[in-house]
Amino acid sequence: MEDAYRQEKTRLLQDVARGVAETSRFLGKDSLAPATIDAMMRVDRHEFVPHDLLQLAYENRPLPIGHEQTISQPYIVAIMTDMLDLTPESRVLEIGTGCGYQAAVLGEIAAAVVTLERVGALADTAKERLKRLGYSNITVLHADGAQGWAAEAPYDGIIVTAAAEKIPEALVAQLRPDGRMVIPLGRRARTQSLVLLEKGAEGNIREGCHLPVAFVPLIENIL
Repeated sequence: MEDAYRQEKTRLLQDVARGVAETSRFLGKDSLAPATIDAMMRVDRHEFVPHDLLQLAYENRPLPIGHEQTISQPYIVAIMTDMLDLTPESRVLEIGTGCGYQAAVLGEIAAAVVTLERVGALADTAKERLKRLGYSNITVLHADGAQGWAAEAPYDGIIVTAAAEKIPEALVAQLRPDGRMVIPLGRRARTQSLVLLEKGAEGNIREGCHLPVAFVPLIENIL
């Protein structure tokens, strides 16, 4: 990793850390786990942004990637990753690959990541990019994210990067008991909340966090 990018990443993670501290009342903690910080530091965000936006790659902000989609704000990527409480043995399902940045961060921690993207062009590009960057533990699929991917279930963690009006039942069914799901809920940007769902051993769901956020909507049955 080039020294220039290391400095940019360090500055970015300082910004992220401040954001975590400022929203601790929602997150229930005021700092990120070391594994999350290490994963964010290892992923080169400039590999995932359009060439004409490279100068903004390490700004703590979302950026357009085409097809009316964005690469998420690093603060959001960090807290969503952190909320899953992953281990090196975890298997994760991501809904909404986009450019592959969030999947790469997950892949730095988890044993396996299955990531679904509804836009074929984005899925193809992300698949090629992640392969080029050496992420052999990430599988990119062009699929309806709201239906999940039952073939590889159950998952220890599920992360949804688009806002759903209600919790998708298919995703809950694919979550392992004692697993966690992070999902933004609410159709309108001004009323969305990032929610942490924890599935109990008996299948009951506990809900927490409720951080105000703004995501693009989760679109179902598009294939």
